[in-house]
Amino acid sequence: MSHGTVRVQHQDPAVLRITLTRPERGNTVDSELIADLHEAFSAAEKSDSCRLVLIESPGQVFCNGMDMAEAAGDETFDPGSSAPASSDPVYGPDTYAPNAYAPDAPHGSEFFRLLRRITELPRLTLACVDGRVAGGGVGLAAACDLVHTTERGVFNLPEALWGLLPCSVLPFLIRRTGFRTAGTMTLTTLPLTAREALERGLADELSPDPAPLVRRLLSRLTKVDGRLIGEAKGYLRALHPLTAETEHRAVTEFARLAAVPGVREGIARFAAEGRYPWER
Repeated sequence: MSHGTVRVQHQDPAVLRITLTRPERGNTVDSELIADLHEAFSAAEKSDSCRLVLIESPGQVFCNGMDMAEAAGDETFDPGSSAPASSDPVYGPDTYAPNAYAPDAPHGSEFFRLLRRITELPRLTLACVDGRVAGGGVGLAAACDLVHTTERGVFNLPEALWGLLPCSVLPFLIRRTGFRTAGTMTLTTLPLTAREALERGLADELSPDPAPLVRRLLSRLTKVDGRLIGEAKGYLRALHPLTAETEHRAVTEFARLAAVPGVREGIARFAAEGRYPWER
């Protein structure tokens, strides 16, 4: 099953493999990718035999984060254009539709809800990183239950270089790494190597190939009642909840920063010319 931004395969009845298919564009996060990932997650939920959802990308880039071209033209960068809804959405195999929860929600809300859905998906999720991960891509990995990386994995949060902050990423990254690593990555914009990511809890395993890890996981998961995966993830979320207030703060803070004079222009210039804000 192929979509515009991902390829979805049932590797076997227990594994749904989601491959990001736009490496030439850095697998950037835009509204199309968000919608396609939601559709893939719905397929996993509909499958009674599925135990593991694997997210991967071929080539040297896992995900470069925000799509600069779409962001530069996104009118919802205006913090007064709309406000996040105040109640939690309900996701399920037949309930998700893009913007159904809040038709005028900012792009930031859509991305935050995608990350939250990964944490709520009643299947084990595994991000397989074999290259560069930046910005929102770090959020995609951090929201997963497990992260495998090869030595080629490089993780960084460059948002401050454009006058922004990884507002939607940080709540999920902090759950994984704690405040110290999340804060250092945000403030310095310096990348973590694969080994540093492993040492700091951003990755769970470092090896040349994720296949042995997948086999070990399936040897256990296929013996477990699938319902219990969702029950366990629900209980773990309750111990460290992400609330509607968290989403509201993330989205409004990002919108406020994006509305600062010159920020959108810098993003648009990078999208069009590849020039950073300090390259006048």
